Amino acid sequence: MLVVFASAKLLSEIFERLRQPGIVGEILAGILIGPSVLAWIAPGDVLSALADLGVMFLLFRVGLEVKSSELLKVSGTAAVVAILGVISTFGLVSAVLSWSHTTRNESLFIAAALVATSVGITAQVLAARGLIDLRASRIILAAAVIDDVLGLIVLAVVTSVAQGRWNVGELLLTAGLAIGFTIVVAVWGAKALGAIAPRVEERLRVAESQFVLALILLFLFALLAVYSGIAAIVGAFLAGMALSEHIGSRVRELTQGVSNFLVPFFLVNIGLYVNLSDFSSWPVVRITLVLILAVVVSKVAGCGLGAIRLGRVDAMRVGVGMIPRGEVCVAVARVGLGMGILRQSSYSVVVLTAVVAAAIAPPFLHLVFRNFPAAVPGEEEIYRLG
Repeated sequence: MLVVFASAKLLSEIFERLRQPGIVGEILAGILIGPSVLAWIAPGDVLSALADLGVMFLLFRVGLEVKSSELLKVSGTAAVVAILGVISTFGLVSAVLSWSHTTRNESLFIAAALVATSVGITAQVLAARGLIDLRASRIILAAAVIDDVLGLIVLAVVTSVAQGRWNVGELLLTAGLAIGFTIVVAVWGAKALGAIAPRVEERLRVAESQFVLALILLFLFALLAVYSGIAAIVGAFLAGMALSEHIGSRVRELTQGVSNFLVPFFLVNIGLYVNLSDFSSWPVVRITLVLILAVVVSKVAGCGLGAIRLGRVDAMRVGVGMIPRGEVCVAVARVGLGMGILRQSSYSVVVLTAVVAAAIAPPFLHLVFRNFPAAVPGEEEIYRLG
């Protein structure tokens, strides 16, 4: 924990002094201290658990700053953004891999792994700069949640194809549970907690009772999300959003403190899975470079097209905000590796593609949001009128 946390914050400080996003430094810290370079730290169960907690608290903290009523206003646009982003990424990545010496099943799994956006990276940048309340930010967050559900469906279909069997009932059940859970919490979660939470809190005698209740709901919603077939981080985000209108500043301060401690483990853990020795041959390097270009272009073009009615500036912001890949991408790649569909070199290609996409997104986000150096709620209207 000392090596991981200290190295993450050291490189974050160096990057901030160079006027670069600190989270890029934290991801690179994982590569530096990982098996490929210094070999001080190797991926393991403890670090994975801390990383999972880190991204859950990050998304919970972001959810606390988002009102469900505001997010639902952009849900239609967000759905179009997510669908076009998934289609464009899956199609372009599959087309690129069809030119290489990759089997059909392996190509399908790589494409499935790269379709889902990692909202954790984008959320960290937007939250750090106070940009969560902007229209483009709300669309990015909503689209990323929908994107995760769509990624689950794509994975289920690809797995069925790879195994040579189709179970339509199972696919429909998985999709129905995932979509149903997300809609129910997003639409009715805030109202239900508004009626229940104050009564429960009045009966609690423990210190920081409101924060204790918030943590219970965080883990409960994350668990329900997993049983519904989607990522725990979606449940964490939805829990924060459901509580956003019913908790005080003290809960936000405590959540911020926990996030500051745990998020570096999430970012470093991404870098730890990069195995640089797999990139000793030019064909592997070449396909990695092409895939990086494909995942960036497909999200910017596909998601940007989905938000084009908002104007060119917001469309570009949404497209760039959907670039990062992260924990979901690595998890899907692990499934393919465990099933024997992905080779070790292909797994490393997917992981490095995710790491690079996560690392280049923050500078691009700073660029497209440069008109909002220190945004506050309502500032979008001030800029538009000014």
